[in-house]
Amino acid sequence: MVKNGLVTLALIVCTFMTFAQTQLRVSVQTFEQKPLPGASVEFQGITKSSNQDGIVTFPQLGPQAGTLKVRHIGFGSYSKYVNPTQENTVHVVLQPDQRLTGEVQVMATRAPENSATTYKNISKEELNRLNLGQDIPYLIDQTPSVVVGSDAGAGVGYTNMTIRGSNSQRINVTLNGIPLNDAESMGSFFVNLPDFASSTQSIQIQRGIGTSTNGAGAFGASLNMQSDALETTPYAELNNTFGSYNTWKNTVKLGTGLINDKFAFNARLSRISSDGYIDKATSDLKSFYVDAGYYGDKHQLKATIFSGKEKTFQAWDGVPEELLETNRRYNGFDYENQTDNYTQTHHHLHYNYFTTANTTLNVALHYTRGKGYYEEYRGDDNFSTYGLTPIINTDTTINTTDLIRQRWLDNYFYGTVFSVNHKLNENHSLIIGGGANQYRGDHYGKVIWARYASDSRLGDKYYFNDAEKNDVNFYGKWNGKFGAFNLYTDLQYRFVDYTFEGFDHNRILSDVNVKHHFFNPKLGATYILSPSATLYSSYAYGSKEPVRDDYVASSANARPIAEKMHNIEAGYRLRKENINIGANLYGMFYKDQLVLTGEINDVGGSIRENVPDSYRIGFEFDGAWKISRHFQWKATAGISENKIKNYTEYLSILDDNWDPTDAPQVTNVYRSTNISFSPAVILSNELSYTPITPLEFSLASKYVSRQYLDNTSSRERSVDPFFVSNLRLRYSFSLWNIENIDANLAINNIFNEKYESHGYTYGGIAQADGSRVFGNAYYPQAETNFLFGLNVRF
Repeated sequence: MVKNGLVTLALIVCTFMTFAQTQLRVSVQTFEQKPLPGASVEFQGITKSSNQDGIVTFPQLGPQAGTLKVRHIGFGSYSKYVNPTQENTVHVVLQPDQRLTGEVQVMATRAPENSATTYKNISKEELNRLNLGQDIPYLIDQTPSVVVGSDAGAGVGYTNMTIRGSNSQRINVTLNGIPLNDAESMGSFFVNLPDFASSTQSIQIQRGIGTSTNGAGAFGASLNMQSDALETTPYAELNNTFGSYNTWKNTVKLGTGLINDKFAFNARLSRISSDGYIDKATSDLKSFYVDAGYYGDKHQLKATIFSGKEKTFQAWDGVPEELLETNRRYNGFDYENQTDNYTQTHHHLHYNYFTTANTTLNVALHYTRGKGYYEEYRGDDNFSTYGLTPIINTDTTINTTDLIRQRWLDNYFYGTVFSVNHKLNENHSLIIGGGANQYRGDHYGKVIWARYASDSRLGDKYYFNDAEKNDVNFYGKWNGKFGAFNLYTDLQYRFVDYTFEGFDHNRILSDVNVKHHFFNPKLGATYILSPSATLYSSYAYGSKEPVRDDYVASSANARPIAEKMHNIEAGYRLRKENINIGANLYGMFYKDQLVLTGEINDVGGSIRENVPDSYRIGFEFDGAWKISRHFQWKATAGISENKIKNYTEYLSILDDNWDPTDAPQVTNVYRSTNISFSPAVILSNELSYTPITPLEFSLASKYVSRQYLDNTSSRERSVDPFFVSNLRLRYSFSLWNIENIDANLAINNIFNEKYESHGYTYGGIAQADGSRVFGNAYYPQAETNFLFGLNVRF
């Protein structure tokens, strides 16, 4: 009886939701009564962009009233409480207001709408839709040529990504125009910024060299992240997620809106924790974000502080290949505090001065403080490894000990970035900018416990190495319109002075001082076929210095040098109300590219070497089609050839314990071979179904072809292709005085695919018989799992 009653009630509710619907039409205009295309219009949890006539239509809405929000870059925001059953047409007039465009902080380093650059924009709405606590690489996984993975297997903790086969060391990342990449490793460790997606307004991904930007050179892509834009009305948010592997995300956000039409304050506090898919691969991540701003007619001043603290159990050794079938969640670390611990705090101060309607000055100061260590247990280590003397007793000598050690990073990064944006006239604009930054960092190790202490003392550092890196760049960008043609020129000069000295973690003297002068020109053209269609082509030249580990891990035959690249892009864009298409061809031609050898060091870092000539050429597609009011289809494709010409492989002769001997190395030469970790085919697909406006179902799939672990194109040393599908259900609604309630369920890997995202290999030539010996290890990713989020905004 009760069961029948519940079924009847469910049918009544579904019938009511299906038929009690109405339509809302929104017309967006400027104060000059001209249609305003591209405005972001949000109602009942749905966000759309206005068409060429400034029109947005919501064809099927629930009967509940809610707040209509309209935003556009360069204009003040608009909000109105609307009851769609009583008012089915709303006319919106937006007033110009440069104060409200948070993009002024990133304008100089972002590609504009019709730029001759291959790029993808991800909006705040899309980030909110995807953000259930996984790291930022997982939020951009459905964009072209991207492959993501996680050490712990479930997207929380240490994650990694490649774009066009290039890893994070070659992907430039900026936050509001300020460099994020670590100055020495040049990687971006989003684990140090847990839940930063909750404070992110938008992300622009530029593939290839892209535009001139601050920080490390871009050799695969750039990620340009903008923090939350100004909100004019007060708000509060509670965002919570629970999921498989005891994964939790708890976020609180608050904002004052504009106070006295001049001041605004925002804050966020977050915690993310997970036991991880891999055994013991736990993560405990905490973060906060605070900003305070003054927004005048001519002057803006915004101070931002955000910090992340991470503690993750190490899983960077992966799983040996022979255990994948029997124990794919294996973790070889047994010591209970085998953890990585790091805290990083960022301080940004942005000042914007709108000198005239055509000229804007942006100056920013930044300071980042990072400090932390990883701790590990070592059994039977030699005293000599730590500079200790043997213990000599009457009848015995002790040369080894069990111990626990910590390896520390203690660093500072500070500097300034600036830009002047000047509109010469209706057809020409100029941007001049640059930055000057300094990094200072100490690397040292401590033994905190030993079974036999020898002559060590508490607080001793068994190695110490300090580094300093100075990075200065200047760039000028010109954009011009000549009828249907848009032309641009972008010239950058970059100077790098990098020094480190002292002993590395193997107690080998490592003194390096290198200086680089780079000139990076770029030019391109866009042809406007129609208001909705464009063609573009561009050429860019880039240069990039080696990273710290390239020097520390290099052998005598592979001393690293700077790498250079010629990048050619050509593409087509179509932007209409129901269909968006981007298709492009690219060529990336390298001189002395630093490629991954497939090996890792003792902290999971990748080892690289220069190769004289190599290239990446490919085709990319990015499309979205609104099939009907209920169905939408998105798809991306990246098809490429990634080759090294005349590659020489160096292999050591190994004894029975796989230790290198003093015998000369063996060399193998490959005339043409695949670049490691560069899949030839990457495809993604997402089909969304909206039966009623607040409810959405989506099925997203991703295919990645074979990735080779080294540069020999050997299937024995490769990651198998994988195909993974994720299901998402989302329901957004308003209730009482709550502005929006968003329930979001993600069921990941619904077909329980057992796959590995990446891995590494090691080995050499057996001394006994001259055969090639090798071992592989992989990073298995989670089987079927779920994340459920409930976000409430007041």
